[in-house]
Amino acid sequence: MTSVEQSPAVQILVREPDCFSIWAGPPFPNSKPTSKLERIPCTSTKFCEDGSKLLVTKPNCVVTIYDSKSLAEIKSFEVPSLLASALSSCGTYLLTFQKPSSPQEKNVVIWNVGSGAPGYQFMQKNMSKTTWPSIQFSSDESTACRMVTNEIQFFDPKDFSKGIIYKLRLPGVAAIGISKAPGSYLAAFVPEAKGMPASVQIYSCNKDMQSQPIARRSFFRCSSVQFHWNKDSFGVLFVAQSDVDKTNQSYYGETKLNYLTIDGSHEGLVTLKKDGPVHDVQWSTSGSQFAVVYGFMPARATVFDKKCNVLFELGEGPYNTIRWNPKGRLLCLAGFGNLPGYMAFWDCSEKRLLGSTKAECSVTSEWSPNGRYFMTATTAPRLQIDNCIKIFHHDGSLYFTKMFDRLYQADWKPEEPEKFGEINDLVKSVGALKIEEPKKQGSKATQPSSSKTANVSAPPAKPAAYRPPRAKNAAAVQQELFGGLAPSGSGEMSKSALRNKKRREKLREKKAAEGSAADGNDD
Repeated sequence: MTSVEQSPAVQILVREPDCFSIWAGPPFPNSKPTSKLERIPCTSTKFCEDGSKLLVTKPNCVVTIYDSKSLAEIKSFEVPSLLASALSSCGTYLLTFQKPSSPQEKNVVIWNVGSGAPGYQFMQKNMSKTTWPSIQFSSDESTACRMVTNEIQFFDPKDFSKGIIYKLRLPGVAAIGISKAPGSYLAAFVPEAKGMPASVQIYSCNKDMQSQPIARRSFFRCSSVQFHWNKDSFGVLFVAQSDVDKTNQSYYGETKLNYLTIDGSHEGLVTLKKDGPVHDVQWSTSGSQFAVVYGFMPARATVFDKKCNVLFELGEGPYNTIRWNPKGRLLCLAGFGNLPGYMAFWDCSEKRLLGSTKAECSVTSEWSPNGRYFMTATTAPRLQIDNCIKIFHHDGSLYFTKMFDRLYQADWKPEEPEKFGEINDLVKSVGALKIEEPKKQGSKATQPSSSKTANVSAPPAKPAAYRPPRAKNAAAVQQELFGGLAPSGSGEMSKSALRNKKRREKLREKKAAEGSAADGNDD
């Protein structure tokens, strides 16, 4: 028995209109999932980043925290006028946002999940996806900070009752991103102001080392950024978004991919070989390479190392999504949203396409923690019909499908990839097989050949351009009008076409004769 088969089972959280449940697996016995936790009433659910705790918001503004392993209830919090809630990375703290009843009410509370006691409170006027949760934690909860006007406030994650322990003054700061683990660095974005360029700066989270930024990148034409730290906190990729594209090539503005490292080895743009937007960028879980899908459709996908050197090309196609396998070896390249839903599964260590398939109308997608399965879900309110969960094997073959009247959420329970066996055993069965690949799927140099073939469906050819109904019947109409002989440039012509041709020839001869007569009179 392989190490992968001995790995612990994974779990799936499924939320329907009024309740949620926890599935055990896959693999599913008899192809039917079994529930570890049956249909608990709720309005929202969310695992913390490391998967140790589960946050469940129930009716009547009650927040309940469950232990993800035993599924036992740890603590319940009754929070009047609750609008939002979130867990810290390791589930140590609960953040709640209440509708304020007075202008000065401290409506954001940080609760200790273990004791149930509030640790710190402050006032926040508004809440949005970009400003919630208000407190940002590193993956190991070694750093906790909050962005406010013109400064960044730092807290002691072990004791929030101390309040703000120090501040980093940064006029105009509009967005921040803490490195993952260790959480020792912070990236901050300052927009353009009064003719000064926008900038992204990296600071140490150590109070004694914050007098100067460790790295800095300045640029114009930027209104917002998205930060992507790699696993070892060596560098940060950030997508700079401008609301206006001055080249007038895109209605949605302009995007540029930049890269900053903490040692100063790279500071600038990532060189991309095709014009157009950056659709998605993701670091591998190892932190040693990242993949980018970019450019006008058909988009192009490329894998780089952490020094921005091209490792290999994944080709072009209708793609806008990248998902790395938790083991950092496999990659899914997909096109969701307003795209048809094609998916290509790659073995990046061997630079080889394992298989391809299609999952139309998918709203969410993610690899299982053990790296064996890839799940897509069609959920409400984005789509009100055909809600479903689809689970694929690592090579793209379909394993499981379940339809729902209404599905709101489908998530894997997060687990550390180290708990599971290596992915090598998964690809041995297809290691000696040649995959039937479309010509545009990657460069020829990166696709080894073999004597055997596998039946893996490739994305179909690009659909033909739209033709109006009258154009579809054009041949039949021509046959009826011209007696089966279309008025083409070659072959026998119909009688009416022949008369028209003779008439045009006579007119040309007449004009030529009149022109020569006029020239003779001038002489």
